[in-house]
Amino acid sequence: MNGTTRDTSYGPVRITEKDGAIVALAFMPPSTSWQSPDPATPLLEEAFRQLGEYLSGIRREFTLPLAPQGTDFDKAVWDQMARVSYGSTATYGEIAKRLGKPGAARAVGAACGRNSLAVLLPCHRIVPASFVRTNPATYGGYRWGVSVKRRLLKLETEQSGVCK
Repeated sequence: MNGTTRDTSYGPVRITEKDGAIVALAFMPPSTSWQSPDPATPLLEEAFRQLGEYLSGIRREFTLPLAPQGTDFDKAVWDQMARVSYGSTATYGEIAKRLGKPGAARAVGAACGRNSLAVLLPCHRIVPASFVRTNPATYGGYRWGVSVKRRLLKLETEQSGVCK
């Protein structure tokens, strides 16, 4: 396993790869003291390049090999999450219904919280049923902080012109 941390417009980000696939992308707290002694592999360089394009509003989709680690349910949730298009959102309940488990909204939320591939598997696009773009209190949780989730959704909305 090899990982590299770099500063981005969203603060420090750590990307980790294993066996030729990205296994983690994490937004680090801004106050985190970090060192990145590992040299970046070509895959990590490409991941940071694509992330930079995404955060600049240039890229909408990633073309990286991913290897998310989780249960079968987690992976099913993440697969559905990946189908939510750039600039759009889906609720935890909608994802649960797509999985044929309409009462599993909380379990979907928990699976989103276990997603180790921020942005690459867009859990920021999954929101509570009470979600209102103009009210940050309705954004729900986000493993890397609600302020990051809000910024990501705002970026996508502004770039796509989608208002859903």
